[in-house]
Amino acid sequence: MDNAAPDNKTTELADKFYSPASTNSNQPGRVPMKEVFLTVVVPAYNEERRLPLSLEKVFSFLEKQNYPCEVIVVDDGSDDNTVRVVEDLIESRRSEDAQFDCLLRLVKNEHRGKGYAVRSGMLQGRGKYILFSDADFSTPIEDVAKLLFWLDHGFDVAIGSREGENARRYDEPFYRHVMGRVFNLLVRLVTSSRLQDTQCGFKAFTRESAHDLFRRVQLYGEKSGKVKGAMVTGFDVEVLFLAAKKGYRIKEVPVLWYHYSGSKVNPFRDSARMIRDIVKVRINDWRGQYK
Repeated sequence: MDNAAPDNKTTELADKFYSPASTNSNQPGRVPMKEVFLTVVVPAYNEERRLPLSLEKVFSFLEKQNYPCEVIVVDDGSDDNTVRVVEDLIESRRSEDAQFDCLLRLVKNEHRGKGYAVRSGMLQGRGKYILFSDADFSTPIEDVAKLLFWLDHGFDVAIGSREGENARRYDEPFYRHVMGRVFNLLVRLVTSSRLQDTQCGFKAFTRESAHDLFRRVQLYGEKSGKVKGAMVTGFDVEVLFLAAKKGYRIKEVPVLWYHYSGSKVNPFRDSARMIRDIVKVRINDWRGQYK
């Protein structure tokens, strides 16, 4: 695991290759190809209101890039019109997909929680690199460029971080920040992680590492049962624990993060569940379930 900050020269290269101003230039490693270059996985539970605007922003960015891509929305058994919203958008984009080489796909799951929804999308991703993001894109899609830079330079996993130099949080309630820092401290104590932020919902993987890691997860894997209501869990902790255990190179990358209304986080119930999850990760490891 390598969390060292890039030197100034490396940062300049990242800005040059991946900044929005340069998306129409001939970028190294960004030549058109038949194979999907980037998959964006979006788990969605009752997101009929936020999803249309989020996807509009995503496609506005991706259609300016010079690589083939796909967006996979994984519906987590929503009981609103999330599925209809995505299906209508797929229909409206049929002719545009051929022009922009950026596909929209829908996966319909039973309601098994966000961790299982993310797993479903990651395992179906065909891109050379696979990103998952929260449906509200609290971290703007443009910041994927920062993660792709490190994947292009030999890292297997690049995770958005709201901590560290150049990271910025906007409009975050104080209690949410305190919850996050306390949780991170517990993650460090229980799992020996050195990561400053395991819970930012903006993480990218090489296809090989994504398919390997998400097949191995135990907490919200293929045996996950149906759940009731929204579930915020510690599935990210398990995935990153597995990545470190298997020797994958992990890069923590400072990103922008905006707090939007409509969060499904329950401070007490979800905190208890997430603490339980990190304890389970350590117990599973002691029992040899991650070998």
